Amino acid sequence: MSTTDKSGINEIIIQGITRAGKPFRPSDWVDRMCSTYASFGADRKLRYSPYLKPRVIEGVRCLAVDLKLRDTNPEGFNQLMHFADENQLSVLDAEGNSIPVPDHH
Repeated sequence: MSTTDKSGINEIIIQGITRAGKPFRPSDWVDRMCSTYASFGADRKLRYSPYLKPRVIEGVRCLAVDLKLRDTNPEGFNQLMHFADENQLSVLDAEGNSIPVPDHH
């Protein structure tokens, strides 16, 4: 059984566009987020989190977030959702529909 939230989605997209339609700055925010959630593997190489994937959708830098992050790193998930909320970033479900920022504390 896969872990999904109540609406049945298992991935959300945080767009690099504010809800007001303005491009979010800094433009490297996706890379910064991926670096923040990276960890060192047994081989001492930096590994990006498997739950965060940089994407470019229709020319816009986005961050795909696997909702399993909520289970594996609740604090990190909450920080990420707080970041999206605080910066008024658009959040989409896997079908591209605009959704509210998922619950965070």
